[in-house]
Amino acid sequence: MTQLNEENNNDITPEVKAQFSSFIEPFFSKYHRERCYPGLILRHGKRKMLQINIPPGDFPALLVIKPATENDPDSGRQRPEVPGHADEIKNYIIEQSQKGKPWILGTLTANVALGKINILEFGRGICLVVIPRGVKLEITDGQHRKSAIQKLIEGDLSDLISDDDFPITLVLEGDIDQCKKDFRDMAQTKQLDKALLLSFGVSEGRVGITKKLVEQVHIFHKKTDKVHDNPRVTKGFIYTNNYIARAVSCAFTNNPEAELSDYDVVISSNSLANSLNEFFYECSNTRYISVKKAEDLTVAEIRKFKDECLLGVSVGLEVLARLLHLTYNKDSNYFDEIKVSQLAKIGWTRDNAIWENTLIRIDPNPKNPNKRYKLSTGANAVTDAVKKIKYELGWTDNSSY
Repeated sequence: MTQLNEENNNDITPEVKAQFSSFIEPFFSKYHRERCYPGLILRHGKRKMLQINIPPGDFPALLVIKPATENDPDSGRQRPEVPGHADEIKNYIIEQSQKGKPWILGTLTANVALGKINILEFGRGICLVVIPRGVKLEITDGQHRKSAIQKLIEGDLSDLISDDDFPITLVLEGDIDQCKKDFRDMAQTKQLDKALLLSFGVSEGRVGITKKLVEQVHIFHKKTDKVHDNPRVTKGFIYTNNYIARAVSCAFTNNPEAELSDYDVVISSNSLANSLNEFFYECSNTRYISVKKAEDLTVAEIRKFKDECLLGVSVGLEVLARLLHLTYNKDSNYFDEIKVSQLAKIGWTRDNAIWENTLIRIDPNPKNPNKRYKLSTGANAVTDAVKKIKYELGWTDNSSY
């Protein structure tokens, strides 16, 4: 297979480049008091559109956003601004840039009436887009990205993006109602499940540890849904990535949202994986599911496990993880094997009285006599469950539980 690189992928001679520069330069000179951008012309959705790239320094004067205010969608072109979202995007760029890592933002979409700009067409879809002073491009999609870029370029860290370019799809459209419809149409995307986003995350911190555990812990291996937030039982899945990620953070910090950015992925994952494999094998409620290969488990077996055992659902994993945290020594990166063994002997089924009035509430008048146990998943239920298990095992420490 031919290996492409910059040298052999660009066979345009210096002479041709010089000829092109001689051809294009007079246009830039002629319109030097305007804003000029090389562009591509495309037909899309029965309309003419342009693709241009602009430097961040042009954002303040060229691009405008007109978000709706509060409960009045007709007051603007886009949805009301989401507080903090632009800062999240800005911080993402800063963090990645300062680490020397790649980052990416999606193409912004803007609109302008055809008569307000000048398009010099050179053929083959290539053009020069001339935007007179005073003409603004109104953002159709990307208001928070625009705000984030503008905040960065106007701030003390502008050097992080000063040499970058940002792609703009420019819709030649002046009708306000059509622009609003365009915004609505582009917003008709399905939000990605957290499990899928985690699967595509960089393998560091919590994400990296979670990915390792999914492969190293027998009860998770090939039994974890990496795409959907709710496990597809009919596909043989018991858990999801986000179930495990939450438990990972709890096991190391007792905080389900902790990113664990300062934790070594290999060392931490090995420590926790060894502890979990020990636990799930020793626990009589999980051994069968843990040791049996995913392809040999039936849907009926998975449903039974999830219906009867607390460790088949997210809240049960969280309680286990918070209890494991009480056995964890960060300095030695070690989970106390004796205490892990104690946890394995508790009895993690829903009908165990030890969980009553914490994770389990008993319905005195159930419609189905076989389903008397109602699962409580709130923060208070989790806290109460951990406290009760600590008391039953006689554990004492200085934690807030």
